[in-house]
Amino acid sequence: MPTPQQIKHLRTLAHDKKPVVSLGRHGLTDAVLEELDIALNHHELVKVKVGVGNRELRDQVVAQMCERSGATLVQRVGNIATLFRRNPEKPVVKLP
Repeated sequence: MPTPQQIKHLRTLAHDKKPVVSLGRHGLTDAVLEELDIALNHHELVKVKVGVGNRELRDQVVAQMCERSGATLVQRVGNIATLFRRNPEKPVVKLP
């Protein structure tokens, strides 16, 4: 679990990134989770576009994504969630 200082650093790093995973009307499927897992293993810090329902439903879907992928929610702004999961074999992101 990143510290508040590390989360602030991760937000800064994620600012210019584009979403690499998108959820559509079908919600959180196994295929989406597989893509998310691949993206997190490769990049560690990814943005996900959650195009599902209202705010409460988006919050639930983001919480499920974090729980099922083992990622930490860095931030969520509107329908974009930023997730972080450290790759123990090949770390990509340097944390303070």
